[in-house]
Amino acid sequence: MNIGAWQNVQRGRPGELDYDVLNRRSWPPQGGYSVNNVFRAFISVSVILGFASTNLSLAQWIQTNGPEGGFVNCLTINGTNLFAGTDRAGVFLSSNGGLTWSEANTGIANTDVRALAVSGTNLFAGTFGYGVFLSTDNGTSWSAMNTGLTNTIVRALAISGDTLLAGTEGGVFLSTNSGASWTTVWLTNADIRALAMSPNGAGGTNLFAGTFANGVYVSTNNGATWNAINTGLGSNIFIRSLLISDTNLFAGTYSGGVFLSTNSGASW
Repeated sequence: MNIGAWQNVQRGRPGELDYDVLNRRSWPPQGGYSVNNVFRAFISVSVILGFASTNLSLAQWIQTNGPEGGFVNCLTINGTNLFAGTDRAGVFLSSNGGLTWSEANTGIANTDVRALAVSGTNLFAGTFGYGVFLSTDNGTSWSAMNTGLTNTIVRALAISGDTLLAGTEGGVFLSTNSGASWTTVWLTNADIRALAMSPNGAGGTNLFAGTFANGVYVSTNNGATWNAINTGLGSNIFIRSLLISDTNLFAGTYSGGVFLSTNSGASW
């Protein structure tokens, strides 16, 4: 495992000006508020705002037609099917890019859905207090998959093949048979809010767990041992989400924004 650092990736977000860009230490300008100095400052700000406007025009969002079901806690996609998990109305399905949505909750005992994960035809939903549910027909029907899952407050799911991880208020649970049974529990004293998995280059898999108030943990030996990897996160140890893209690991925090690690979380 390559050991490195975390860095904050907030700076430069569209629509957000950095005081250093304007060099506030040189304001007021040398020579006072002359017409020329003020004009130069005005031109500088105009150019900066012009670049900001250009960036905004290149990154636009279009609101879809729903779903109308409270907070959208999670999203996942399988082919042309887009699934949204909400905190009040369960799972919604759109097969046309969000133009229309329909409820997909038959069989889900609790419609407070906190996590979604998909692998092949298996779609999993993690609920608040009722554990994990499985659908094999794109949400048309669901079955509880909680054998051995002793903590049913599920806020995170991660899947690779038949291996499924569930993050709960009482640690990480493991299923090696697509949720038919759960056996292993790790980090039992941690409130798990996010999970991610990636190949580690040594024929194994790195498992990452984001916690509420304890930062990020990693296991490089299929969960046998876990180590905290918070160098560079500072006080931002309340982790809400994790995402892996190639060699980049991103951590979304509750109040500190997004952090990036390029060395498997050794540093941010």
